[in-house]
Amino acid sequence: MRVIKRIFLILICLVLLLVVGSYLLPGKAVVSRSVSIEAPASAIFPYVNSMQETEKWSPWLSHDPETQLSYSGPEAGVGNTLSWSSEHRQVGSGTQEIIESLPDQTVKTALDFGPRGTASALFQLAPEGDQTQVTWGFESDLGLNPMARWMGLMMDKWVGGDYERGLSNLKELVESNN
Repeated sequence: MRVIKRIFLILICLVLLLVVGSYLLPGKAVVSRSVSIEAPASAIFPYVNSMQETEKWSPWLSHDPETQLSYSGPEAGVGNTLSWSSEHRQVGSGTQEIIESLPDQTVKTALDFGPRGTASALFQLAPEGDQTQVTWGFESDLGLNPMARWMGLMMDKWVGGDYERGLSNLKELVESNN
């Protein structure tokens, strides 16, 4: 009986340690990747300022070509919204709406993954001579949920590769059309 009590006590201590330790972890998950594209910002901006245009270079549609997509709002800019639905776990379901758009500079979107939470994404375009540095960033507030904070540590590993593939796709698309 003493052995069972010790094991139980050790398990409780481990759980408490994990919960308390989670509050020492970052409260936000942040992912960011950049690429230089041989084109002016004005040639790149239309591909990030329209959810319809992102379909041409999105890294997630290759995970599930059967993803159901629908659009609402204007064709581009603030209010342009994408809703998607997929059975694939890396794609899932949700909405993405452009909430800020500064021509040839910045596009900010709000993401809603339903029960998986919310996040924001940002595209920044910075001229560099004959090229443009494109930075694609993601940020999600993890709140006080201990499990979400531990999972936040893995966000860069889970999403970073997709961001790299997406930026590579965007680079190829823009440079071949420029």
